[in-house]
Amino acid sequence: MIFFAYFIWDPSPGMFHFNIPLLNRPLLWYGFLFAFGFFVGYLVLLYLLKRYFLLNAKICKTNLKDQTKRAAERLTFYVVLGAIIGSRLGDVLFYQSFSEIVRHPLSIIAIWQGGLSSHGGAVGILIALWIFAARCKIPFWTAVDFTVIPTAIAAVFIRIGNFFNQEILGAPTHLPWGIIFLHPADGGAVVPRHPAQLYEALWYLISFCILLGYWHRHLPFKPVGKLTGLFLILVFGFRFLIEFLKVEQSVYLSSSSFLTMGQILSLPFIALGLWLFFRKKSSLH
Repeated sequence: MIFFAYFIWDPSPGMFHFNIPLLNRPLLWYGFLFAFGFFVGYLVLLYLLKRYFLLNAKICKTNLKDQTKRAAERLTFYVVLGAIIGSRLGDVLFYQSFSEIVRHPLSIIAIWQGGLSSHGGAVGILIALWIFAARCKIPFWTAVDFTVIPTAIAAVFIRIGNFFNQEILGAPTHLPWGIIFLHPADGGAVVPRHPAQLYEALWYLISFCILLGYWHRHLPFKPVGKLTGLFLILVFGFRFLIEFLKVEQSVYLSSSSFLTMGQILSLPFIALGLWLFFRKKSSLH
Protein backbone atom coordinates (compact mmCIF):
# COMPACT_ATOMS: atom_id res chain seq x y z
CA MET A 1 0.00 0.00 0.00
CA ILE A 2 1.31 3.47 -0.90
CA PHE A 3 0.98 6.05 1.84
CA PHE A 4 2.07 9.19 -0.06
CA ALA A 5 -1.37 10.83 0.44
CA TYR A 6 -1.07 10.78 4.24
CA PHE A 7 1.02 12.62 6.79
CA ILE A 8 3.72 10.52 8.46
CA TRP A 9 4.39 11.34 12.12
CA ASP A 10 7.37 9.97 14.02
CA PRO A 11 8.95 12.61 16.28
CA SER A 12 11.51 11.85 18.94
CA PRO A 13 9.83 11.68 22.37
CA GLY A 14 12.67 13.78 23.79
CA MET A 15 13.04 17.51 23.16
CA PHE A 16 16.83 17.23 23.27
CA HIS A 17 19.37 14.48 22.72
CA PHE A 18 20.84 14.64 26.22
CA ASN A 19 19.64 13.77 29.72
CA ILE A 20 18.72 16.22 32.44
CA PRO A 21 21.47 16.32 35.10
CA LEU A 22 20.67 14.43 38.32
CA LEU A 23 17.47 12.93 36.86
CA ASN A 24 19.44 11.16 34.13
CA ARG A 25 16.40 11.35 31.88
CA PRO A 26 15.69 13.41 28.77
CA LEU A 27 13.15 16.20 28.77
CA LEU A 28 10.17 14.69 27.00
CA TRP A 29 7.72 16.60 24.84
CA TYR A 30 4.87 15.05 26.80
CA GLY A 31 6.24 16.15 30.16
CA PHE A 32 7.05 19.63 28.91
CA LEU A 33 3.61 20.16 27.37
CA PHE A 34 1.90 18.72 30.47
CA ALA A 35 3.72 21.22 32.69
CA PHE A 36 3.32 24.08 30.21
CA GLY A 37 -0.42 23.45 30.03
CA PHE A 38 -0.76 23.87 33.79
CA PHE A 39 1.44 26.98 33.66
CA VAL A 40 -0.89 28.56 31.09
CA GLY A 41 -3.82 27.45 33.24
CA TYR A 42 -2.19 29.18 36.22
CA LEU A 43 -1.97 32.44 34.25
CA VAL A 44 -5.65 32.15 33.30
CA LEU A 45 -6.53 31.49 36.94
CA LEU A 46 -4.64 34.65 37.95
CA TYR A 47 -6.80 36.63 35.54
CA LEU A 48 -10.05 35.09 36.81
CA LEU A 49 -9.15 35.65 40.45
CA LYS A 50 -8.14 39.25 39.83
CA ARG A 51 -11.46 39.98 38.13
CA TYR A 52 -13.32 38.18 40.92
CA PHE A 53 -11.60 40.14 43.67
CA LEU A 54 -12.20 43.43 41.83
CA LEU A 55 -15.92 42.65 41.58
CA ASN A 56 -16.01 41.68 45.26
CA ALA A 57 -14.21 44.58 46.88
CA LYS A 58 -15.13 43.42 50.39
CA ILE A 59 -13.03 40.27 49.84
CA CYS A 60 -9.98 42.19 48.72
CA LYS A 61 -8.74 43.60 52.01
CA THR A 62 -5.03 43.38 51.20
CA ASN A 63 -2.91 44.14 48.17
CA LEU A 64 -4.77 42.81 45.13
CA LYS A 65 -1.70 41.44 43.36
CA ASP A 66 -0.39 39.57 46.42
CA GLN A 67 -3.82 38.20 47.32
CA THR A 68 -4.45 37.01 43.77
CA LYS A 69 -1.06 35.37 43.45
CA ARG A 70 -1.33 33.62 46.82
CA ALA A 71 -4.80 32.26 46.04
CA ALA A 72 -3.77 31.12 42.54
CA GLU A 73 -0.67 29.34 43.80
CA ARG A 74 -2.56 27.44 46.50
CA LEU A 75 -5.38 26.46 44.19
CA THR A 76 -2.99 25.40 41.40
CA PHE A 77 -1.01 23.23 43.82
CA TYR A 78 -4.11 21.28 44.84
CA VAL A 79 -5.30 20.93 41.23
CA VAL A 80 -1.96 19.71 39.89
CA LEU A 81 -1.49 17.25 42.75
CA GLY A 82 -5.02 15.90 42.38
CA ALA A 83 -4.69 15.68 38.59
CA ILE A 84 -1.43 13.72 38.64
CA ILE A 85 -2.42 11.28 41.39
CA GLY A 86 -5.96 10.81 40.13
CA SER A 87 -5.06 10.41 36.45
CA ARG A 88 -2.36 7.87 37.20
CA LEU A 89 -4.54 5.79 39.52
CA GLY A 90 -7.41 6.03 37.05
CA ASP A 91 -5.25 4.64 34.27
CA VAL A 92 -4.04 1.81 36.51
CA LEU A 93 -7.56 0.87 37.63
CA PHE A 94 -9.44 1.12 34.33
CA TYR A 95 -6.94 0.66 31.53
CA GLN A 96 -4.00 -1.46 32.67
CA SER A 97 -3.74 -5.13 33.52
CA PHE A 98 -3.96 -5.65 37.27
CA SER A 99 -1.67 -8.69 37.08
CA GLU A 100 1.02 -6.57 35.41
CA ILE A 101 0.71 -3.94 38.10
CA VAL A 102 1.13 -6.61 40.79
CA ARG A 103 4.28 -7.88 39.07
CA HIS A 104 5.68 -4.37 38.62
CA PRO A 105 4.14 -2.20 41.39
CA LEU A 106 6.67 0.62 40.94
CA SER A 107 5.25 1.23 37.47
CA ILE A 108 2.34 3.00 39.20
CA ILE A 109 4.54 6.04 39.82
CA ALA A 110 6.16 6.01 36.34
CA ILE A 111 4.11 8.96 35.08
CA TRP A 112 6.95 9.97 32.72
CA GLN A 113 6.02 6.95 30.62
CA GLY A 114 2.50 8.30 30.01
CA GLY A 115 -0.55 6.36 31.05
CA LEU A 116 -2.73 9.07 32.56
CA SER A 117 -6.52 8.90 32.57
CA SER A 118 -8.49 12.12 32.11
CA HIS A 119 -11.44 10.65 34.02
CA GLY A 120 -9.21 9.69 36.93
CA GLY A 121 -7.67 13.15 36.77
CA ALA A 122 -11.11 14.74 37.01
CA VAL A 123 -11.95 12.69 40.11
CA GLY A 124 -8.56 13.49 41.62
CA ILE A 125 -9.09 17.21 41.05
CA LEU A 126 -12.54 17.10 42.63
CA ILE A 127 -11.19 15.34 45.72
CA ALA A 128 -8.28 17.78 45.96
CA LEU A 129 -10.64 20.74 45.64
CA TRP A 130 -12.92 19.29 48.32
CA ILE A 131 -9.93 19.22 50.68
CA PHE A 132 -8.92 22.73 49.57
CA ALA A 133 -12.43 24.09 50.13
CA ALA A 134 -12.67 22.48 53.57
CA ARG A 135 -9.32 23.88 54.67
CA CYS A 136 -9.97 27.37 53.29
CA LYS A 137 -13.63 27.40 54.41
CA ILE A 138 -15.07 28.31 51.01
CA PRO A 139 -17.95 26.66 49.09
CA PHE A 140 -16.77 23.54 47.27
CA TRP A 141 -18.48 24.32 43.95
CA THR A 142 -17.08 27.84 43.98
CA ALA A 143 -13.58 26.35 44.10
CA VAL A 144 -14.46 23.99 41.24
CA ASP A 145 -15.88 26.85 39.15
CA PHE A 146 -12.58 28.67 39.40
CA THR A 147 -10.66 25.72 37.96
CA VAL A 148 -12.69 24.59 34.95
CA ILE A 149 -11.58 27.33 32.53
CA PRO A 150 -7.86 26.86 33.34
CA THR A 151 -8.34 23.08 33.14
CA ALA A 152 -9.79 23.35 29.63
CA ILE A 153 -6.75 25.20 28.28
CA ALA A 154 -4.35 22.85 30.10
CA ALA A 155 -6.09 19.89 28.42
CA VAL A 156 -5.22 21.34 25.01
CA PHE A 157 -1.48 21.01 25.65
CA ILE A 158 -1.83 17.60 27.29
CA ARG A 159 -3.51 16.19 24.18
CA ILE A 160 -0.78 17.69 22.01
CA GLY A 161 1.66 15.87 24.28
CA ASN A 162 -0.25 12.64 23.62
CA PHE A 163 0.17 13.35 19.91
CA PHE A 164 3.95 13.58 20.34
CA ASN A 165 3.87 10.36 22.36
CA GLN A 166 1.92 8.60 19.58
CA GLU A 167 -0.66 7.41 22.10
CA ILE A 168 -4.46 7.56 22.48
CA LEU A 169 -4.67 6.55 18.85
CA GLY A 170 -7.54 7.13 16.47
CA ALA A 171 -9.16 4.38 14.45
CA PRO A 172 -7.87 3.62 10.92
CA THR A 173 -9.18 5.98 8.25
CA HIS A 174 -8.98 6.62 4.52
CA LEU A 175 -9.59 10.35 4.91
CA PRO A 176 -6.87 12.57 3.38
CA TRP A 177 -5.86 14.02 6.75
CA GLY A 178 -5.15 10.59 8.21
CA ILE A 179 -1.84 10.34 10.04
CA ILE A 180 0.55 7.39 10.02
CA PHE A 181 2.19 6.92 13.42
CA LEU A 182 5.37 4.96 12.76
CA HIS A 183 5.87 3.99 16.42
CA PRO A 184 2.39 3.81 18.00
CA ALA A 185 2.56 3.46 21.77
CA ASP A 186 0.23 0.46 21.79
CA GLY A 187 2.22 -1.39 19.15
CA GLY A 188 -0.74 -1.27 16.77
CA ALA A 189 -0.68 -1.44 12.98
CA VAL A 190 1.18 1.28 11.10
CA VAL A 191 -1.76 2.55 9.03
CA PRO A 192 -3.41 5.95 8.46
CA ARG A 193 -5.42 6.91 11.54
CA HIS A 194 -7.69 9.67 12.74
CA PRO A 195 -5.57 12.24 14.64
CA ALA A 196 -7.93 11.86 17.60
CA GLN A 197 -5.53 13.68 19.93
CA LEU A 198 -5.68 16.78 17.72
CA TYR A 199 -9.46 16.55 17.43
CA GLU A 200 -9.65 16.66 21.23
CA ALA A 201 -7.08 19.43 21.54
CA LEU A 202 -9.04 21.58 19.09
CA TRP A 203 -12.33 20.95 20.88
CA TYR A 204 -10.82 21.74 24.28
CA LEU A 205 -9.57 25.03 22.85
CA ILE A 206 -13.08 25.77 21.56
CA SER A 207 -14.51 24.77 24.97
CA PHE A 208 -12.06 27.14 26.67
CA CYS A 209 -13.29 30.00 24.48
CA ILE A 210 -16.96 29.10 25.14
CA LEU A 211 -16.42 28.90 28.91
CA LEU A 212 -14.46 32.14 29.03
CA GLY A 213 -17.12 33.87 26.93
CA TYR A 214 -19.86 32.52 29.21
CA TRP A 215 -17.95 33.77 32.24
CA HIS A 216 -17.63 37.27 30.76
CA ARG A 217 -21.34 37.43 29.87
CA HIS A 218 -22.51 36.53 33.38
CA LEU A 219 -21.70 37.67 36.86
CA PRO A 220 -18.69 35.37 37.61
CA PHE A 221 -19.73 31.97 38.98
CA LYS A 222 -23.38 32.89 39.57
CA PRO A 223 -25.18 30.64 40.19
CA VAL A 224 -22.50 28.52 41.77
CA GLY A 225 -21.76 25.30 39.87
CA LYS A 226 -23.33 26.33 36.56
CA LEU A 227 -19.95 26.97 34.91
CA THR A 228 -18.75 23.56 36.09
CA GLY A 229 -21.87 21.98 34.61
CA LEU A 230 -21.20 23.58 31.22
CA PHE A 231 -17.59 22.38 31.36
CA LEU A 232 -18.61 18.78 32.08
CA ILE A 233 -21.18 18.78 29.28
CA LEU A 234 -18.74 20.21 26.73
CA VAL A 235 -15.68 18.17 27.64
CA PHE A 236 -17.13 14.78 28.51
CA GLY A 237 -19.92 15.04 25.98
CA PHE A 238 -17.31 15.41 23.26
CA ARG A 239 -15.18 12.74 24.90
CA PHE A 240 -18.10 10.32 24.58
CA LEU A 241 -18.48 11.10 20.89
CA ILE A 242 -14.79 11.06 19.97
CA GLU A 243 -14.46 7.57 21.41
CA PHE A 244 -16.21 6.29 18.27
CA LEU A 245 -13.09 7.34 16.35
CA LYS A 246 -10.56 5.94 18.81
CA VAL A 247 -9.00 2.59 19.50
CA GLU A 248 -10.08 0.90 22.75
CA GLN A 249 -7.32 1.43 25.32
CA SER A 250 -8.59 -0.63 28.23
CA VAL A 251 -7.40 -4.22 28.62
CA TYR A 252 -10.78 -5.07 30.13
CA LEU A 253 -12.84 -4.35 27.00
CA SER A 254 -12.55 -5.57 23.42
CA SER A 255 -13.05 -3.67 20.19
CA SER A 256 -16.46 -5.36 19.85
CA SER A 257 -17.79 -3.94 23.14
CA PHE A 258 -20.95 -1.83 22.88
CA LEU A 259 -19.26 1.12 24.66
CA THR A 260 -15.60 1.91 25.20
CA MET A 261 -14.17 2.40 28.67
CA GLY A 262 -13.85 6.11 27.92
CA GLN A 263 -17.57 6.32 27.09
CA ILE A 264 -18.61 4.38 30.19
CA LEU A 265 -16.54 6.64 32.43
CA SER A 266 -17.83 9.78 30.69
CA LEU A 267 -21.50 9.09 31.38
CA PRO A 268 -21.46 10.00 35.13
CA PHE A 269 -19.67 13.29 34.37
CA ILE A 270 -22.18 14.16 31.64
CA ALA A 271 -25.07 13.41 34.02
CA LEU A 272 -23.50 15.56 36.75
CA GLY A 273 -22.92 18.36 34.25
CA LEU A 274 -26.54 18.32 33.09
CA TRP A 275 -27.76 18.44 36.69
CA LEU A 276 -25.46 21.33 37.62
CA PHE A 277 -26.30 23.38 34.54
CA PHE A 278 -30.07 22.90 34.44
CA ARG A 279 -30.89 22.66 38.14
CA LYS A 280 -33.50 25.17 39.36
CA LYS A 281 -32.06 25.90 42.79
CA SER A 282 -29.70 28.87 42.88
CA SER A 283 -27.80 27.81 46.00
CA LEU A 284 -25.26 25.05 45.94
CA HIS A 285 -22.37 24.30 48.32
